[in-house]
Amino acid sequence: MAKPPPSPAPVPALRDLISTGSQVRHHLARTAGLTESELRALDLLSTQTRGPAELARLLEVSTPASTGIVDRLVTRGHAERRPHAGDRRRIELHLTESGRTELRSRLTPMIAALRDLDARFSEDELAVVERYLRGATEALRVVLSDGAEKPRAGSAPG
Repeated sequence: MAKPPPSPAPVPALRDLISTGSQVRHHLARTAGLTESELRALDLLSTQTRGPAELARLLEVSTPASTGIVDRLVTRGHAERRPHAGDRRRIELHLTESGRTELRSRLTPMIAALRDLDARFSEDELAVVERYLRGATEALRVVLSDGAEKPRAGSAPG
């Protein structure tokens, strides 16, 4: 039986990163007393205000399930519902200072370690790393699109 060709050097490291990222997400949620969906919702709200339907779509859950997630975050003081400024019939979801503190307190050690790692690379090296990671992300998205989008052979965005 023929032995499969060896994986390119970055592939095992990328697998480790993806696996560890999944473990980190689970650990962060558990230690914060949140579900992974609640943690993901906090992360999404940390980047911008969202509507309930948009949050449900991004979390890939039903609107009623998203409502339950938001209800729990509101109860904990991590998020709040506010009327939409331009349309009072609509609701916007906002991250509160408590939610921001929850995220920051859990992520600060990792962010500091990543900044230290970045400092060990030149700008040119970081550009190569970024190009590789963006290309790898594009390759992973092929799975999400059921293979409809094929990554460009030998290229990565950038």
